[in-house]
Amino acid sequence: MRTIRLLPLLLSAAFSAQSIAADTLDIYDIDRIMAAAKAAGVVRIDYLVMTHYHGDHVGGFLELSRLIPIEHFVDHGQTVQPEQNSESKQAYDLAITKSPHLVVKPGDKLPIKGLDWTIVSSAGKTLSNSMPGAAAGRPNPLCASFVPKDIKVDLENAQSVGSVIAYGKFRTMDLGDLLWNLERQLACPVNRIGTIDLLLTTHHGMNWSGAPALVHALRPMVAVMNNGAQKGGSVEAFETLESSPEMQNLWQLHWSFNGLLEHNVAGKFIANIEDGATTAAYIAAPPPPSVPGVRQPVIGNPEHLPAYWIKISARADGSFTVTNARNGFSKTYQHLKES
Repeated sequence: MRTIRLLPLLLSAAFSAQSIAADTLDIYDIDRIMAAAKAAGVVRIDYLVMTHYHGDHVGGFLELSRLIPIEHFVDHGQTVQPEQNSESKQAYDLAITKSPHLVVKPGDKLPIKGLDWTIVSSAGKTLSNSMPGAAAGRPNPLCASFVPKDIKVDLENAQSVGSVIAYGKFRTMDLGDLLWNLERQLACPVNRIGTIDLLLTTHHGMNWSGAPALVHALRPMVAVMNNGAQKGGSVEAFETLESSPEMQNLWQLHWSFNGLLEHNVAGKFIANIEDGATTAAYIAAPPPPSVPGVRQPVIGNPEHLPAYWIKISARADGSFTVTNARNGFSKTYQHLKES
């Protein structure tokens, strides 16, 4: 028996498998890598999936590599934004010359025992064939209302390595920061992914991603938004998730200043919240809506300490339990998807 640990991070996505007395796929949605790794009993990273090279994904690599062994590296290849050449990016470029390194393309599988891990996007390309089972390959009526977005900045996002991960009957998806128009390619004219149980929201819940044509076609029961207090959590993303046809609950990594009172979920579903005075002041006098590419003034506790995570423990029968590390609240969901 063993537990498989998967850590979708704001900095990168890391995977570690250990032989211990359990039989679950444990997913930690986190801000603090090593704190969660210690809690999960992770002593090495077997596969580190670098979705793309923006600072909020590769930025912690240098310190991470000093603190824990990393055995395999997975990425989309060269960056399309050479200016993203931080010290951590340089350390990553050096590391992949010294260790096993996979440049993946859509349709590839990661060789991880116990999981069916399929790459569905990479280097600006998406899966060309429908996945087997899970209601994939069906015409998607939602495509008729799809409206493309003209996004011309931060195009490294479009290179994101996206994954669909199956553990028995349980299915989840993480597309990194894949952009809106590329999401359409996974959903239209047919839904190439099919249905999933758990959605790890794309791009921190920013409105550059999370197209309803894909999100609603996936029919997730649960979503976890890996937003920051001021990063992501857009009103558009909230509304898409709220209107998704089989959505039972949204869990958030942070209370979102962008979502305000109208969209943030109940506190028991949120791992990190700001102090009451900061939140009350912001609600009473919210600033103008944020503009993509324009940095907002920092509000509240920028260090977010202490930092808490959301943990998902999935079983091969498709059921899974989500737990908020801040308050210990948990909820179990049963697998009801068609194959």
